[in-house]
Amino acid sequence: MDVKNIWIAFSFIVAFIVAFAATPLVKVIALKIGAVDIPKDERRIHNQPVPRLGGLAIFYGFIVSVLSFGQINTAMRGILIGSLIIVVLGIIDDVKELGAKIKLVFQVIAALVVALHGVQITVLTNPNIFSAQETIQLGYWSLPVTVLWIVGITNAVNLIDGLDGLAAGVSSIASISLLFIAILGHEYGIAFATAAVAGACLGFLPYNFNPAKIFMGDTGSTFLGFVLATISIQGLFKGYAVISFAVPLLILGLPIFDTGFAILRRLIAHKPIMQADRGHLHHRLIDMGFSQRQTVMILYTMSGILGLSAVVLTGSGALRAMILILSVLVFVIAGARYMNVPVAQPSETNEPEKRSK
Repeated sequence: MDVKNIWIAFSFIVAFIVAFAATPLVKVIALKIGAVDIPKDERRIHNQPVPRLGGLAIFYGFIVSVLSFGQINTAMRGILIGSLIIVVLGIIDDVKELGAKIKLVFQVIAALVVALHGVQITVLTNPNIFSAQETIQLGYWSLPVTVLWIVGITNAVNLIDGLDGLAAGVSSIASISLLFIAILGHEYGIAFATAAVAGACLGFLPYNFNPAKIFMGDTGSTFLGFVLATISIQGLFKGYAVISFAVPLLILGLPIFDTGFAILRRLIAHKPIMQADRGHLHHRLIDMGFSQRQTVMILYTMSGILGLSAVVLTGSGALRAMILILSVLVFVIAGARYMNVPVAQPSETNEPEKRSK
């Protein structure tokens, strides 16, 4: 085994151990400072107060691992500074429940910090397949597009944090997909960071899987969205021609789809797009009669297929990836047809499981 791959494995192991060991302490801190999720509406999938500062343990595992093994260049410094802003904001939000506008302002500031440290989307795949130009250079649009991507993914991962273990597991799958692609491209700086994210998520997951002893809260979900958004647009992910932006779109496809569908649903209903509701993908699966664990495993599977598609796209070319993606589309269409069947309202047997964004 290559020496760098061994160090990447150490990065994963250290993040796992630190997050796993820190979570019980974070749970005590959450209870002391009042960072507790109390079920107060039908969107919640739990019926008892649960501490919700678990993301602090994930961040701690990540930061210890990256500082110990990662390559701290200009881009990584920007990601770490931006992540710190997001985590501090998340801690305050988990205790005080800040307004959406305040959170958005600080998310934009954190995204600008990263972008100004050189992590920017500079090129997009040309959607016109008949054009000889494979990519579109963004030029002056690079900064606003980058900020939009980072803020959008940050909130997308936050929105899927609606069931025990869902956001942590999906983020683990996404980061492992990014890890494999980084190793294939010999981008070891990205590999160390993604290994740290995966290790920290999996170290936290035993406490968060149903029935959860602690939630990651906005501290964790926004941090994971932020770090995945920033890692997915640096290094090798800038360099591809035809697939320059397809890879991160696939890897983060589940939260992107869920968020896009939520925005469309609220616009059609003439409701504010930031207004929470009980219409997310995990809600629909629960309402169809699946248990919390079954729903989470279904969404893990979907996320895993999309992540595998991205790895295949990178390592084996577009043709094989397209075959895999077409297979996925058949699966998604069949599932969508099934989900359009009218279902009854959640039964009383499902009521004890209610928790959601």
